[in-house]
Amino acid sequence: MPSTRDIRRRIKSVKNTAQITKAMQLVAAAKMKKAQDQASNGRAYAEMMNKVLVNLKEHAEEGVHPFFSEGKGDKTLVLLIASDKGLCGALNTNLFKKLVTSKIEGEVEYVTIGKKAVQAINRLRRTLLADFPIKDPAKFAEVRAIGRFIQEKFRTGDYKKVLVVFNNFINTVTVVPTIEQLLPVNPVTLGGKRDFAPEIETATVTTEYTFEPSAAVVFETVLPQYVNDTVYQMVLESRASEHSSRMVAMKNATDNAKQMIKDLSLEYNKLRQAAITNELLEITTAKMALE
Repeated sequence: MPSTRDIRRRIKSVKNTAQITKAMQLVAAAKMKKAQDQASNGRAYAEMMNKVLVNLKEHAEEGVHPFFSEGKGDKTLVLLIASDKGLCGALNTNLFKKLVTSKIEGEVEYVTIGKKAVQAINRLRRTLLADFPIKDPAKFAEVRAIGRFIQEKFRTGDYKKVLVVFNNFINTVTVVPTIEQLLPVNPVTLGGKRDFAPEIETATVTTEYTFEPSAAVVFETVLPQYVNDTVYQMVLESRASEHSSRMVAMKNATDNAKQMIKDLSLEYNKLRQAAITNELLEITTAKMALE
């Protein structure tokens, strides 16, 4: 049975831990607000660009641009976006579980963002082509290098398609591990709000387009920008998910610490009361023995 001194030490230790988790909760909450604003502000542009290009893909001439058709190779290139740090609950665990349980056909090679992604790929003994460290908050200039790398790999024709595995931010308490096809151009869901298909678009939107100077020149300019922007938006979704999950995890840790302090304080008071009662009994017994 622990002594009152041991319980006091445990209470002090838990209080110190609660102070740390509370501070981390406040820091994560501040970062979460900025990350959520970044993610939500970029969705409208990414949605419209994806919607237009999906529609163009269905009506463009065959071979007008390599990003509209699958590569000739059998390999699949996967961009895995995870966090650099832990203490964010089951965020990364659920993401890696989604990757492992998904059935990706053929040989798969990986490009990663985040230290946790590199560790997961090494642990799974998968082929890692490149790792790109991205600072927080993410900047478009840094992500553009990733987009260029992916485009160069896809243009070689060795890869049938390019997939992105990331955490899709819905709200503060809801994050969905998601796998989306980046190339060839395909309908993409970000934030759980986009739900459209090419056939729906063709039924409601006029599909006659005039390109100047030509469709090939326009696509050569727009499609690389689309890849870069979509990857950037997915990174923003992942960062918003990370900070939200960390804030929730630290809040739960703080609440658990407070509850543990209450339980330990109750146990301490019981032991202290029992010790006082025993002392009173000993004094009373000794007094009665002297009489």
